Amino acid sequence: MHIGMAGAGLSCAVIGRSLAESGHKITMFESRSHIAGNCHTERDPKSGVMVHAYGPHIFHTNDDEVWEYVNQFMSFKPYVNRVKATTKGKVFSLPINLLTINQFFGSTMSPKEAREFIEERADTSIEEPQNFEEQALKFIGPELYEAFFLGYTRKQWGKEPTEIPASILKRLPVRFNYDDNYFAHRHQGMPEHGYTAMVENILNHPNIEVNLNTKLDPSDVEDYDHVFWSGPLDAYFKHRFGRLQYRTLDFERIEKSGDAQGCAVMNYTDEDVPWTRITEHKHFSPWEAHDETVLFREYSRSCEPDDIPYYPIHRTDGDTLLEQYQEAAAAEEGVTFIGRLGTYRYMDMDVTIRAALDTLAEWRGAHSS
Repeated sequence: MHIGMAGAGLSCAVIGRSLAESGHKITMFESRSHIAGNCHTERDPKSGVMVHAYGPHIFHTNDDEVWEYVNQFMSFKPYVNRVKATTKGKVFSLPINLLTINQFFGSTMSPKEAREFIEERADTSIEEPQNFEEQALKFIGPELYEAFFLGYTRKQWGKEPTEIPASILKRLPVRFNYDDNYFAHRHQGMPEHGYTAMVENILNHPNIEVNLNTKLDPSDVEDYDHVFWSGPLDAYFKHRFGRLQYRTLDFERIEKSGDAQGCAVMNYTDEDVPWTRITEHKHFSPWEAHDETVLFREYSRSCEPDDIPYYPIHRTDGDTLLEQYQEAAAAEEGVTFIGRLGTYRYMDMDVTIRAALDTLAEWRGAHSS
């Protein structure tokens, strides 16, 4: 079969590689000048630092099959994401852990004392949190919520926390020990030579043709036996029902000498600070040594038609527009919608790969005859 693919990120790479190995001809179209989508990495020619061009991407998963998959195409180096946060002129450790709690409240509590202390501050009247704010108040109480989440959430999403689903906060743990590893997954690391090199290895197959700076138009779908679409869901349908909402990111690049901030990620949670975080890219590759350094000051805003969409915006009151597009997608023949844009959901890289593998298995089952 001749398979067309819109996009050259993780979703299309994983599916395309497997189908190519099965003898299918894969023609891939990527609107950007590079592969790997938003996890694209590139060497800064001046400093030699491996830069995460669209913001930091740390690989973490409990999925053994996904971990084995990526390690086929790139050796991974150990990496632990230790995030810091600046709030009210002081620096704290994230996720909220025993050090954060003791620093914030000027105390020396034990794990048991800290747990009881936070439980006293939590709003136990909230039985089933209906939004982000209720989830936070039930979880950690008003002081920590206002210091670390309220302003940051308003900046990141451009909405009040009461308008955002509670599920977004469920990804953020609170620990009553001194563990400051941002993730709790068994497998964590960074590809030794960057994500773009990894995706390049995945796409390195004679049956795969990649066309950069080229879009696959929905009108060309009929030219292929099947199409996998990882572009925006609403763009496939020419925005017939209206535009789905996304947040996009702007990056202010900063070049300095030495070690500029001492960590890879520093969140800025105060609402009067316009950026959400500053990332220093040399710290994402701690096995390398560089005299110079590259930082990105990150700003979040509403996504306009010509912007790169990053985060789909889900509301607590549902989304009838999304439902219309999902119904249209389900009725479309010869096209499978994949990835964070094609399915309009935020996915970490491991979840993206898992979804691609599952979609591939489902597709093979339907086309095995």
